[in-house]
Amino acid sequence: QEHLNGTRYMVLPFRRKGSGKRDDDEVVDQDIEDIMNEAEGLGEDSGVKIPEPLSDDSEEEAADTGEKMARSARTVIDTCMDVRRGENILIICDPTTTEIGQSLHDAASLRSDRVLLVVMPKGRHHGDEPPAPVANLMRQQQVVIAPTRYSLTHTKAVRQAIKDGSRVATMPGMTIEMFTEGGMSADFNIIKKNIGEMSNLLRRKRIINVKSATGTNVTFEVNWREWKLDDNGICNRPRMLTNLPAGKIFTLPREGTMNGTIVIDGSWDSDLVDEPVVLQIENGLVVDVKGGTAAAQIRQTFGEAAKRLKSKDQENVWTIAEFGFGMNPNARVAGNVLEDEKRLGTAYFSIGDNTTLGGSAAVGIQISGVLEQPSIWMDETLLFEEGQFVAH
Repeated sequence: QEHLNGTRYMVLPFRRKGSGKRDDDEVVDQDIEDIMNEAEGLGEDSGVKIPEPLSDDSEEEAADTGEKMARSARTVIDTCMDVRRGENILIICDPTTTEIGQSLHDAASLRSDRVLLVVMPKGRHHGDEPPAPVANLMRQQQVVIAPTRYSLTHTKAVRQAIKDGSRVATMPGMTIEMFTEGGMSADFNIIKKNIGEMSNLLRRKRIINVKSATGTNVTFEVNWREWKLDDNGICNRPRMLTNLPAGKIFTLPREGTMNGTIVIDGSWDSDLVDEPVVLQIENGLVVDVKGGTAAAQIRQTFGEAAKRLKSKDQENVWTIAEFGFGMNPNARVAGNVLEDEKRLGTAYFSIGDNTTLGGSAAVGIQISGVLEQPSIWMDETLLFEEGQFVAH
């Protein structure tokens, strides 16, 4: 990587009119460019209204939001990533998250003068690979932070960056509201401690049974040594990966062992469900999906993903890839899976690619659904009862 020598490099998704020829392959956000051009060419007959000055209330609100964004950004940079002086830091956002990217850039610049902010085109779905130049940049950083609409967690680019020594925080679906409230306002040092203390409860437990008042009743096996206890928001050493807001415990359901019914009654992907989605599971695969608009969307999304695979691999898109439960008391179920699945007392199941957890379903798509108030048994031990933690 070329040394940044104290200069802040920013790659923006548009350029002002008259600033030279545009390369065909340059990412251009036409809407933003049009607005810029209109703003530059304001005249009597331009038809563009100059906005009224902000009222005192609006100014206060904007200042308050700005302050909260700065505080959250400092939490990410100082507590979660523990950025050191002189580290190379790459912040990746897309046109939906530029303000968050900018606030992280500002906070990181207080710690290091080697901060790069890249605005890439919005992906098409979770797990979509970033453009090659972005992936190449990722490999050359000590710290990568990615607030983007769609998740980069399960991408080759992230896997490669981690292999090369980066520590990575992904923040899919992040909005300004989410960035400043709820799960992001938690004390991640306390969450780390609470998650660490769960390891004794998980020890030597093999059979998991999840039930809910809305009709979930599903049983599967896990390898107790493979529970992931590091999704606690503290990502301070090379080759670590975290989601923010953090706070969950999760694992790979042993392939072929899951049978029963899962009722997604909280959220699916990044939307609250209009009516519960009922998944019928046989030998670790979803064999039937019923209920509401989300069910139709699930059938279509995974059907399309299957078509991209060889015929012998197509059924693997329906693998139950991950099971986990939330440990963040500040998180809310608000229709964003990133936060929903972290809320203390919820559980979630993911469908699709399980290779990051050591599974064999390499299908390039992974989407999660959240259960609001499940009861969770591990062997004979009741861990959560209708969303309340009861084990001791």
